[in-house]
Amino acid sequence: MTPERAPARQLIETVISPPVIAAVAAHAAAKVPGVVRLEPGLRGLAGSLTRIARQRIKGLEPAPTEGVRAVVDQDGVRVEIDLSLSGLDQAAATAQAVQRAVSRAVTEATGLTPSAVSVSILDIEIRGGLL
Repeated sequence: MTPERAPARQLIETVISPPVIAAVAAHAAAKVPGVVRLEPGLRGLAGSLTRIARQRIKGLEPAPTEGVRAVVDQDGVRVEIDLSLSGLDQAAATAQAVQRAVSRAVTEATGLTPSAVSVSILDIEIRGGLL
C-alpha cells in the first residue's frame, strides 16, 4: 500500500492484495532452475480453493498461487513458499536463488520490497536412482 498525493491535495491509496503478490512470487519461484513444482500443502490448498471459487463466481481467471502465501501488514510484505526441488541441485543454493528471484520480482511488479521471503522445501525428487 502506497499513499500518493494527487494535484488537488487528495490522498490516493494504492492497494495491492496478497493474492496478486503471491501470484508474482509463484511465477518467479517456478522459473528458478532446480524448482520442480510449488507444493500447496493442506493449508495452502484450502485457501487456494476458496480464492479460486470466489474468482470464478466473479468471472475471473485465477492466477496460480498454490504453495505461496503473502502477508501484508504494518511490517511490510512477507512471502512464504513451499516447494519441491530436484535432487540434482544443491537444496540450500536453490532456496537462496528462489528468495532472490521472488524478492526481485515482487519489488519490480508492485514497488513493495518483501521484509522476508521464507522457503520451505517439502520434497526433493531423486530421479534415475542417483542415491
